[in-house]
Amino acid sequence: MGFGSYDESEQKDQNVETDEDAAVNVHENDHEGSVEFEFDESEESLIDRLDEMKDDSNAE
Repeated sequence: MGFGSYDESEQKDQNVETDEDAAVNVHENDHEGSVEFEFDESEESLIDRLDEMKDDSNAE
């Protein structure tokens, strides 16, 4: 059983012209550094809030 015809000749020697200057440079805006977060609430308070959100979503 097939899902359609497959012609290997269509897959061979595909020439694609690319313009390297117009390409996106994914490393253009790389930054080295660190990120720090400060929380006003305690870890226990945040966990309690998470449990409340989970309970609310389960109630729906």
